[in-house]
Amino acid sequence: MDDGPALATLEQIGPVDVTLCVFRKETADAMDLLQAIGRSGLAGSIIISRTLSADSRSVLGQLISLLGMALLDDVSKPLQPGALQLLLAKHMNEPINESGVLPVVPATEDEVRRALSGHQLHTYFQPKFNLQTGDVCSIEALARWHHPFKGVLPPSVFMPVIERCGWLDELLFLQLEQGLRLQRQALNQGFALNVAFNLHAGQLVNPELTARVQAILAAHDLPGSGLTFELTETGLLEAPAISLESLVRLRMMGCSLSIDDFGAGFSSLQRLCQLPFNEIKLDGEFVRGLRHEPRRRAVISSTLALGEALGMSVVVEGIETEEQRKVLLELGCKQGQGYLCARPMSAASLLNWLDLQRGAEATC
Repeated sequence: MDDGPALATLEQIGPVDVTLCVFRKETADAMDLLQAIGRSGLAGSIIISRTLSADSRSVLGQLISLLGMALLDDVSKPLQPGALQLLLAKHMNEPINESGVLPVVPATEDEVRRALSGHQLHTYFQPKFNLQTGDVCSIEALARWHHPFKGVLPPSVFMPVIERCGWLDELLFLQLEQGLRLQRQALNQGFALNVAFNLHAGQLVNPELTARVQAILAAHDLPGSGLTFELTETGLLEAPAISLESLVRLRMMGCSLSIDDFGAGFSSLQRLCQLPFNEIKLDGEFVRGLRHEPRRRAVISSTLALGEALGMSVVVEGIETEEQRKVLLELGCKQGQGYLCARPMSAASLLNWLDLQRGAEATC
C-alpha cells in the first residue's frame, strides 16, 4: 500500500469510520502511512491486513492510539469477507461516548455560571462492582449538565471552565449534598452504599474543605466512612505539601482515599508511601488491550500485587466486555467499574436499578 494514492483516496472520499490497510512489508514500513492517516484526521479505526507478531501488533497498536485512532484487529491474507464482517459488526456494537451524541462545543463561562446558579448541574452515579458476583461495592458521583435545549451534556463541555474559574468547591459541595441524600434514601431501602467523589488536588489547599465536608455529613447524620474521595495520580504530582494535612484529616474522619487513573501519570510510587490512600483505581487504558497485549496484563497483575502488599483495594476501570471481566478474574482482580455493569445514572434510576438487581437475585 503506497502512501500517496492511499491518502489521495481518503481525501477524495472524506472522513471514514474504519480504514482497511493492506501492507506488503513489515510494520516499520507501515509507520509513515499510519502517521499520515492519523494526522489527516480522516480515519477513526484501523484494520490491518497482515498477521503480526504479538510484539509488532503491540507497537502498532500504541502508535495508532497515540495518533487518536483505534486498532480493531489484524487479519491474515487472503482476506475473508466473513472475518471482516465480524470485525465491523463488533465495531458497530461497541459502546459510544456517554452522551450518545457527537462531541459538543465547550461552554462559555457565562453559560456554566448560569448552569450552576440555575441548578442545571446534576449528579449521576456509576457503580463499582464485584467481578465475581456482580454485587455493587460502591458508587462514583459524576457531574452531568441538564441543558434546557441541548439535553444531557458530559463533563468535557463544562469541567474545564469550572476548573479555570475556581468553582470546583462549589460543584463538590453540590455533589456531596446530592450524594448523601441518595445515600440516606438507599439506606432506607436496605442498601449501604459508599459514595465516591472526585477531588482535585488543588482543592486540598483550602483550609475550610474538611470542616465543610464534616458539616455536610453532620447535617445528613451520616458517617465519614460512607465517603471516598478520588484524586488523580497526575494531580497529586502537582499537590503542595500542605495537601497532606487535608488528606490526613479526611482519613481521620473515616473517609477513604483513592488514587484515580493510576498508571496514566507515570508518577513515582513514592506517593503511595507518602500519602494515606487505601484504594487504587487502575486506568481503563490497561483494560482495552488485554486480549492482544501481554504487557498490559503484566501491569494489571503487578498493580494487584502492589495493592495487596500495601493493604489497598484495587478497582479496575473501563470494563466493557464479558471477556475482559473473565481475564481480570483470572488475574485475581476483585473489583471493577465500567459499562459492562452499568453506565452512570441519576439517583432515582440508580435506586430503581438496585431494586431490580435485588429482585433478580431473589429469583435465582
